[in-house]
Amino acid sequence: MTWTSEVPTDGTVELRPDPRALDSLGRNHSLETALADLVDNSIDAGARNVLIRFIRSGAQLIGLYVVDDGRGLTPGQIDSAMTIGGRRTYRDGDLGRFGIGLKAASFSQAASLTVLSRAAGHPAVGRRWLREGSTSFLCDIVPTDFAAAELDRRWVFSTTPSGTVIRWDRVHGFPATSDDSRVTTFLTRSINHIRGHLGLTFHRLLGTEQRRILIDVEDVNDTAGSSAEVAPIDPFGYPRPAPGWPRTLTAETNGTRLNLVCHIWPRRSNEPEYRLPGGAENRQGLYFYRRDRLLHAGGWEGIHATDKKLQLARASIDIDGDVAGLASMNPEKSRVTVGPDFARAITAAKAPDGTTITDYLQAAESVWSTTNRRATAQRSAVLPPGKGLHPKVAREIVDELPQLNESPLNIIWARFDNESFFEVDRANSTLRLNNRYRTAVLGGRRGGLNDAPLLKSIIFLLMENLFQGSHLGARDRDNIELWQQILTIAAMAELDTYTRQA
Repeated sequence: MTWTSEVPTDGTVELRPDPRALDSLGRNHSLETALADLVDNSIDAGARNVLIRFIRSGAQLIGLYVVDDGRGLTPGQIDSAMTIGGRRTYRDGDLGRFGIGLKAASFSQAASLTVLSRAAGHPAVGRRWLREGSTSFLCDIVPTDFAAAELDRRWVFSTTPSGTVIRWDRVHGFPATSDDSRVTTFLTRSINHIRGHLGLTFHRLLGTEQRRILIDVEDVNDTAGSSAEVAPIDPFGYPRPAPGWPRTLTAETNGTRLNLVCHIWPRRSNEPEYRLPGGAENRQGLYFYRRDRLLHAGGWEGIHATDKKLQLARASIDIDGDVAGLASMNPEKSRVTVGPDFARAITAAKAPDGTTITDYLQAAESVWSTTNRRATAQRSAVLPPGKGLHPKVAREIVDELPQLNESPLNIIWARFDNESFFEVDRANSTLRLNNRYRTAVLGGRRGGLNDAPLLKSIIFLLMENLFQGSHLGARDRDNIELWQQILTIAAMAELDTYTRQA
């Protein structure tokens, strides 16, 4: 048969998607990015207040709400909002784009998604999707009285005359335990991560408008606890810039213009704006924004390799969706993917005074080297951190303190035949901790080589100098005796408290 230029057809057939397609939605979401996607919807709805509330029954976590006081949905709008791939009419400045954000974010975390909403002048309305066990695309209708009751629960702000409640049930990321301490630890860590992620993602929107994002926990047998407000974390929020910066470099390719605003932090800082979730060294590089919402935080995207000496360098780029093949955001709005022409375009970018990306990187490295020499010159050198110290702690010690060219200091647990808390072994550059106190120090948690990072960090800073030099002086021996006495009493008290509570 010879090749033909047109493929013939003989009628059409409608092929509906399999309901199991719901299972594939949101696979790239984390809890933080999923919640950020729901906050996008609240901001698009004009909300001034957004609440994320964890629900627990006693010790067990059973659900999660995202509530806002935005415009809400009318009975005629909610079906479109709950349609998989439904595309509403987006206004200028809206953060939504793909029509799957609410569903993908929710199904990435929960087996049941319920949307309850009320627009001014309209009755409350509700719909529910179940991700598992569905054999069709039939969406459950929630009774008006239940939708109204949920909207009128005791939130920290009013959802009258309008507002929306997103409810997640059967959240699969919640700990499957009724152990109060484990659930509390999960909540503490999760809330801290969520506050950090949302504070960074929405820092422009939180910092310039009267808008709040709150997080709290409600026990169904009690009341909600106090709300923690998400504070904006501006990655460019240095108190004063490095001299001569920032500068704006402009890249042009195929008729598309990108502005790269190049910042240099004047020095390292302990402020959250510098350290950022994930660490400052991992956050160097490019920050992509769309309509003041941060999409992508850090990385050089083919312009340069990550380098410790460039961690003061951060550059912002504002895009609107896909930029002529140069950059596009993923559906989760958690990352920007650049095209093959991006690095070439940025490499050719220039400021009005002729500054290039190479000049910028060299300037950032120079500021780092200058400030780092100034800072380390004022601190005494320490032994390198060795076995027993958590990798993050070890990296921080190496980053913040000059290092001696000597054997690393190990801090490990060991079995003692007495009650002393520690033992100094200068010959093997090792500080041993009495294993009988380990369970109490860890609060019953499972231990490992790098456990108890807070305790071991304090011990390192307190006793590291004992391992320097050829011998111990009289003052060193006196300090060892004093520290041994106090720390042993403290460890015995810790063990006694743990034993009585166990």
